[in-house]
Formats: sequence, structure tokens, C-alpha cells
Amino acid sequence: MADQSTQSIEVDAAPERIMAVIGDLPAYPEWAKGVRETEVLASDDEGRATEVTFTLDAGPVKDVYTLEYTWAADGLSVDWRLVKGQMQKSQNGRYLLEPQGSGRTKVTYTLAVELALPMIGLLRRKAEKMIMDTALKDLKRRAEEQR
Repeated sequence: MADQSTQSIEVDAAPERIMAVIGDLPAYPEWAKGVRETEVLASDDEGRATEVTFTLDAGPVKDVYTLEYTWAADGLSVDWRLVKGQMQKSQNGRYLLEPQGSGRTKVTYTLAVELALPMIGLLRRKAEKMIMDTALKDLKRRAEEQR
């Protein structure tokens, strides 16, 4: 199992708003850098995506992969794991939302990726940090503009 990286950001939006953005997987190509296409393959009884295929094109990094999602009953977290990928052997991730009061929320993103091709740990962690930093900033922008 790959080492995991964790990063957080404060968002000027309520947890429900942020989770609505996270859960709207078909809209990811509109705001998530590098995501060219998403296809929801399965959903739960509440209409939340449980299996999604992503087409990623982030310059030198191109991949098509499928993730399985598990949504927390309290609406404050979502976990995912890789089901199938071309460039990845494994991916485990999580968004955890913590209300901060006054309509603000701390969003913590945890990610562990193991690529099919070996990569030096330092370079992998740097890539994870870049992915997480971009994802959190894009999520913040989207949630705050949709208020």
C-alpha cells in the first residue's frame, strides 16, 4: 500500500454545499483541472454515484480509471478506491468536511496513489501534493462561487 498524503483548506461554504459539489461527479470536467470526462456507472438509493470512470488529461499525465465511492451517512465524508486503472495500481482517497462555524468548512483531502510504473517516493509525493493542492483550490472556487 502506498504512503498517503494529506492536505486541508478552509472554504467559505457550508458542508452541504461542498458535498453537493463533490457529489456532482458529472460536472467535474467543468471545474476540475485535467478531468476531461466522467461516466457514472452505478449509483446508490439516494442517487449518489458509487462507481465512476474518469478520463484524465493533465498534460504529460493521461489515464482512464474507475473509482468506487462510499458516502458517509452524516454527509461529512466520502471515501474512494481504485477499481480499475491503466497507469495506477491503487488509489485510495477521502474528503473529510469539518464545520468551522459562520458558514465555513475545513476540507481535508487524503490521497494514496500507487502507479503501475515505479516512481521515486519523493517525486510521487510531490505529484500527490500538486494534485491535492489543485483539487482543493478548484473545489474551494466552485463551492464558493455556487453559494
